[in-house]
Amino acid sequence: MTISEPATRHTTLQDAEAEANRQLTTLDGWRKFAAGPPKPPVLPTSAELAKMSPPERALYDDDRLDHHARMLVVATSFVEKTVVCGRRLVLLNRHAISARRGLMVSGLPGTGKTSAITQLGLAHELLDRARHPNVNDRIPVLYITVPPAASARMVAAEFARFLGLPVRARSNMTDIIEAVVGICTDTRTGLVLVDEIHNVSQVTRAGAEVSDTLKYFSERIPATFVYAGINLDTSELLAGTRGAQIAGRFTLVPTRPFPYGDEWKGLVATMERTLLLHDHPPGSLVKLDRYLHKRADGMIGALSHAIRGAAIDAILSGTERVTKSALDAIPLDHAAEAAKKGH
Repeated sequence: MTISEPATRHTTLQDAEAEANRQLTTLDGWRKFAAGPPKPPVLPTSAELAKMSPPERALYDDDRLDHHARMLVVATSFVEKTVVCGRRLVLLNRHAISARRGLMVSGLPGTGKTSAITQLGLAHELLDRARHPNVNDRIPVLYITVPPAASARMVAAEFARFLGLPVRARSNMTDIIEAVVGICTDTRTGLVLVDEIHNVSQVTRAGAEVSDTLKYFSERIPATFVYAGINLDTSELLAGTRGAQIAGRFTLVPTRPFPYGDEWKGLVATMERTLLLHDHPPGSLVKLDRYLHKRADGMIGALSHAIRGAAIDAILSGTERVTKSALDAIPLDHAAEAAKKGH
């Protein structure tokens, strides 16, 4: 193994997470997400492992690397609260003609906002499928992300892209919006998830136009809208008259770093149970839960990245175990690294 391999795998891990988020913004990608992740590989016995040919072992290890590269979704109290609040709003909005209420999920980066709203979307999708098992032309959930410095046309195009609608240079906004509204109405879209909403600023003309476009979509599409973004309660999304209208129609669910306690310990234990390593002593990560809390500064995103990254290194290096030194070697986001130095 060369020294560059772990760094390459870390890059691959980050790329895989970014690619997963991109895939959610297409109908095909969302349906793959709703179908669930592939089954993890089964750990063979030492004797079975010894019988593997080099190509078989390489393929087996690659399957394990892919398993650890996937973001594990844990049913935290925040995810559960988001799903409950979202389901309640969907039910309350079901027969509303206008003035449907929405949900805002807000917090620091790495606190699980995207996981929470996608789990809400998944719950809605699966319930809709259960109610309509033989209907294939329904699109219960639509998921988009707001690009940085987005224009109203860009956001409308994101709606169209999810639905697979072509957006040509000569297509005007009215054409795009009418096509999106028509399909969402025909396919009974009941939940619209808008991620990275902090990229919308009400103090700029472009941001105000994006806000107006989203409001128009919410009035035309009989669905519950869910926004997720960074520190929305203090962001420019809620500035001015338009921001006041959003604040008056949306329920805010805040997320925060996890304190060190039973839930954090449970998160570490859950993640440790997903490890597919041949020489990892069960429970050894649980013993490091206080260290992991300081290392990740209570952020579930940083915790997941550290554990999965160390597991990937353990496979590449052949150590087949996650240790404190291995966790220390995983570079985390700047916020978590700064917190580590502060401790």
